[in-house]
Formats: sequence, structure tokens, C-alpha cells
Amino acid sequence: MTSALAHIQSLPSWLVGRVAARGRALVADALAAEGLKLAHHAVLAATDEYGPLAQADLGRRLAIDPKDLVGLLNHLQDAGLVLRVPDPADRRKNSVSLTPAGADTLARCGVLAQEANAEFLAPLTPQERRTLMALLGRMHGAARDGAAHDDAAGSDAP
Repeated sequence: MTSALAHIQSLPSWLVGRVAARGRALVADALAAEGLKLAHHAVLAATDEYGPLAQADLGRRLAIDPKDLVGLLNHLQDAGLVLRVPDPADRRKNSVSLTPAGADTLARCGVLAQEANAEFLAPLTPQERRTLMALLGRMHGAARDGAAHDDAAGSDAP
């Protein structure tokens, strides 16, 4: 008979969670060389992709609580990586944009994250890496679609 702990540790959800934690830790350690955390990297990347944009829109795109986003942006602005200015169309809003130093930092973070992910995937062959990424992509899509369905159904759905 299998112990309860062994059963839990054999579940795909448990294994994926443990592996994901290791991957996040590797990337977090790499980004620390730039004095940044994972969330800072995401804010820089989103600002680069969508910016300049309203601070509230940035928070929504990244699903970051507004209070948490303020702290992240304060750190990034103090480091000279982003600029927040009042939106000319609505001075109650802040517009966030990437500075040239922020773009340089984002590029370095991209290299660091890529190197960390290469270390993370090192136990796998190139074919296994491609297979893993394809399967994770399918699971992520299904999870995203399921979350959208749950949101559309409302909180009273069974």
C-alpha cells in the first residue's frame, strides 16, 4: 500500500508545482544580479511591450494589485528604469514608460532569464525540451480557457 505522502508526491499537480518552484528560484536568483525580482522583470517587459501606458492598465495587464504595483514602480523609478508622469489627457492618471536604462536592464534580464532556463532544462534532451514546452503550452491554454469560462459563468457556478 502506498503511503499518503507518497501518493501526494506522485500527483502531477504536486510535481509540476515543485518543478515550477525550482525554475522560478533559478530565474529569481539570476535577476537578483540586477537588483530585481521576478515582478520587476515582468513590469519592465510589459512597459516595453505596451508602454507608455496608464499605471492602472499596467496593473490590470499583469494582474498585480495596485498597491503592490506602486511599490514595484517606486523601486524601478528610483533606479531610473521607468518614468511616471501625469497623463496629459487625464492628470489624475500616471503614464508609465521605460527609460533607456530600463531598456538596457530589460535586455540584460532577458539574457539572465534565458541562461537560468537553460540550466533549468539541462537534464532534458533538446527533443524532450520541445515536447515539454508543447505540453506546457497546451496545459496553460486549457487553464486560461477554463479560467475565462469560470469568469464568464460567474461565481455561483458549481
